[in-house]
Order: sequence, then C-alpha cells, then structure tokens
Amino acid sequence: MSTIPPEHHHESPLWNRAVKISVAIGFLLLAALLAQRFQSLIGQIVAAAIVAYILNPIIIFLDKNLKIKRGSVLIVVYLLLAAGMIWAFTALGVAAFQQVTTFINLIPNLISDVVTFVQGLTIRTEPIVIGTFTIDPAIIPWETITNQLLGLVEPVLGQGGQIIRQLASTTVRWMGISFFVFMISIYIANEIPRLGSYVSRIAQQPGYQHDAERLMREFGRIWSAYLRGQVILGLVIFLVVWLGLAILGVQNALALGLLAGLLEFIPTIGPVVSAGISITVAFFQPVNYFGVPGWQYALFVLGFMFLVQQLENSILVPRIMGQALDLHALIVIVGVYMGGSLAGILGAVLAAPVIASLKLLGIYAWRKMFDLYPFPQPEKIPPPKPGWREQIKGLLARVLQLFKRRSR
Repeated sequence: MSTIPPEHHHESPLWNRAVKISVAIGFLLLAALLAQRFQSLIGQIVAAAIVAYILNPIIIFLDKNLKIKRGSVLIVVYLLLAAGMIWAFTALGVAAFQQVTTFINLIPNLISDVVTFVQGLTIRTEPIVIGTFTIDPAIIPWETITNQLLGLVEPVLGQGGQIIRQLASTTVRWMGISFFVFMISIYIANEIPRLGSYVSRIAQQPGYQHDAERLMREFGRIWSAYLRGQVILGLVIFLVVWLGLAILGVQNALALGLLAGLLEFIPTIGPVVSAGISITVAFFQPVNYFGVPGWQYALFVLGFMFLVQQLENSILVPRIMGQALDLHALIVIVGVYMGGSLAGILGAVLAAPVIASLKLLGIYAWRKMFDLYPFPQPEKIPPPKPGWREQIKGLLARVLQLFKRRSR
C-alpha cells in the first residue's frame, strides 16, 4: 500500500519495478567501486568498529556502576587502553624484538639442518622406480639445494640497516593510523547505544521493525562472541604457550608465544601453523636440558601443543564462544583462504563471523521467499546478570555457608 498521501501523488509519482531495480543496481555498483578505491580506509574503520565493540561491555559496566557520563567513561577507557598498549609494547617489545631477531638469525642454520636431516633419510632409501624412470635420492644435489635456499634468505637477512629504517618509518605510519583508529573508535563507541534505534526507525516504515531488531540481536550475538572470545583466547594461548615452552626450555619461547597468540585470530589454520613452528624450533635446537635427541624433544613439544589445543577446543572455546558461529570447520578453512585473498590479514581474521552473518541473512531471505516465518528457532534470551555487588554478596554467602557446613 502506498504511503504517499493521495493529494501528493501528482507531485511524487511512484517508481515502477524497472526504475527500482536500476537504482538498486546503481547503488550496489557505486558501493563496490568505493569499497575498492578506499579499501585501506575501510579496513581502518572496520578496525575502529571492532575496538569499540570489544570495549563496549566495559564502558557499559563502568557507566552503570560509577554513575559517570558515558562520554567521560569513554575517554577514561580509551586512555587506559592507550597506556596499556604503550606499556605492553615497552615491556614486551625489547625482549620480543631480541628473541625474534635471534630466531631470524637462526633461519640459515635451520635450513641447513633440515636439508641435512632429509639427506640423511634419503641415503638409506632405495631408488624409486616409476615405469621406465628411476629416481635415486642419493644423487640429489643437496648442497646445491642448500645454497639456493640460503641464497634466497641471506639477502633479506643482510639488509639490517634498511630493515631498521623501514621499521622506523612503518612505526611512524602505524602511529598515525592508530591515532585515526582510536578517534573513529571513540565516535563509534559513543553511537553504539543509539544504533538499535537507527535501525528501528529505518525498518519501521516498511513494517519490518521486529525482523530488523531480531536480526540486530542475532548479529550482535555472533560478533560479540567471536571478537571478544578471540581476544580472550589470544591472550590465554599467548600466556600458556609462552610459559609452557619456557618451562620446557625451548629457545625464543616469548616470540613463539606471541606468534601463537596472534595466529589464534586465524581460526583452525593459525593454531596448526604456530604448533608446527614451535615443533620445528624444538627439533633443531642444539641442546636441551632433558639431554634427549632432537626428535624426542620435538615430541615433548608436540605433546604440549596438542594438550594446549585440546584444552582450548574442549574447555576454552565452548565456555568463551559457545555455538555462536555454528559453522563447519571446512567452511571456516575455505572462508579464511577466501577472506585472505580478498582483504588480506583482516579478511582472514573476520572471515568466520562474516560467513556466519551471511548464513543468518541467507536463512532469513530463503524462508521469506517461501512465505515461512523467517526465524526457525525461538530466540534465546539469557536471564539478566546480577550486578557486581550482588555477585560479591552471593560469593560471600556461599563461602560462609561452606564454613558453616565444615564447622558442623
């Protein structure tokens, strides 16, 4: 039914279907062109939105319990975040830089050790016969292969001064980008409470307000569980891997822990890559305080990394992220590769929640096309959590009750 008053029909005639389709296609083409032209800017805005979304629960908590205006809470939280990041980079930066530099300098020896190890295995291998062709591993020019690999790596390692200059210029550039992201993130965080009302007003006119509000809550559930969960998982895995490898005596444990924490943001593939790198470092480590051969030492590290993955998949992920994404592992792996090819590292990191969001929209559109209720499952509304005062009182009550039972 038309929403234009009858007396104004001659002033604003309705568009027919062809005009509507043409306008929609034009807007989509314009959006695609702008997205391609300003890809780096869009990436920074997405990063700012992610930071705002992650910090929003902290801001809400402080706003409710400290009775301070949201604007003041925003400034305090972001200043604390900036101070924390500066402290973390200062405290961990020097040690991490030294260990990463040491690890990079070990790469030539690591390549030589790998080639020597493979050569030792092939010497004991019988020639391989494929039809009329015979391949003898013993006559493979391993020394030439080693020199070629080292020739690819050494030019990069030898440009120390240039790398330092590039690092300095990159640091300055990233400081500017970080300042821009912080400023945009503050504005986004300030508008988050009004985001639902904006969507409701847009959807109210065609009569889809209920659907829009339900979709916004579902999107919030997906992105909240993923983003905040990945931050928590990254920090936990960083600490566990760092401390565990340090206890096992693996060299460059801090650098390997940082790498494991960062790769945690790439679902499924990242943890496997970090485990493989840690095992490789342990295998070719010259000495270890267990006094065992390198392959046995690598098995120790393999067992530890396997234990960490089992702990993460069995305990941490279900408790932190739950079933928010509800995606098969194969879909996540393919999505990570597709996201990485389309938008680099940011695309790989955000591939899983984007696919989950597209799945939600796809189910909604599919059911609407067949005149079905768009949400097949009833909405699960969690009960409101008690405030921190009530939680502390409940904890104290449980402790007192426990003491009373023991005294009896």
